Amino acid sequence: MSKKSTSPKSTVELAAASAPRPSRIRRDPPPPEKPSRLRSYYSPEQEGWVVVIGVVLFALAIFVISLGVSEYTK
Repeated sequence: MSKKSTSPKSTVELAAASAPRPSRIRRDPPPPEKPSRLRSYYSPEQEGWVVVIGVVLFALAIFVISLGVSEYTK
């Protein structure tokens, strides 16, 4: 068991005597949201071709690197 505190200090009343006051800090209202127009740089067809070309070039680069490594480690 713990001992009762023999401190000379008195206890503090934690319950607020009155209703809590609202904040007095004034803030500007947030600016209205502007509608964003997302415009694609490429058309969907062009974007598809760009993806296909990118994948083929990446595969070709991996193929060339693997051929180089195989010739070097022969």
